Amino acid sequence: MSKVLMAAGVVAAATLMAGAVRAQPAPPAASAAATATATVEVAGVKYDAAAEVAGQKLQLNGAGIRYKAIFKVYTAGLYLNAKASTPEAVLANTGPKRIHIQMLRDIDGEELGKLFTKGMEQNATREEFGRSISGVLRMSEIFVQKKKLKSGETFGVDYIPGTGTVVFVNGQLIAGEPIKEADFFNMLLKIWLGKSPADSDLKVALLGGAKAPASTRNAAGSSR
Repeated sequence: MSKVLMAAGVVAAATLMAGAVRAQPAPPAASAAATATATVEVAGVKYDAAAEVAGQKLQLNGAGIRYKAIFKVYTAGLYLNAKASTPEAVLANTGPKRIHIQMLRDIDGEELGKLFTKGMEQNATREEFGRSISGVLRMSEIFVQKKKLKSGETFGVDYIPGTGTVVFVNGQLIAGEPIKEADFFNMLLKIWLGKSPADSDLKVALLGGAKAPASTRNAAGSSR
């Protein structure tokens, strides 16, 4: 009889322990949903691993920091529909594209517009720049109207095939017609990916590469 009671007690204890284990909340686990929303962090700024432009899913090609001397000016992330490790591959891609920038310092909007214009002019042929002059003026006008971009504020530029280039400031689409010139978006990208990039380390980062040591940072094109 005592053996029967002992066995029953063991079974009951095991049942109670199993129930206690089942009652414990499940620990957070990596899941497909978590992977789908993965982010890349650059200077405290988080870039989603994926974005959608014109109904197409794009992937983060690379993200990095724009330095001027030792100061962090902004972060930038490049989104494409297929990975590209060279400027030529990025520029040859005819699908949707996005460049997203978040400021790390306050900067005058008109000054930034002028610097971007200078960056485009330095990295384009005279013919390319001439064909896209209305887009260049439109971009400059957007920054002049903004007056100042403060630390933490964002702007993004999307290329939509068949539509043109559209600009967002702090997530809001800038009103007006898209910039129609076919060359404009690629010319804009050359500010960072051209022969005279704003920051050579940022160029490498946008192409999915690793940043060079600070001691070897190339200051070429440091005005943008």
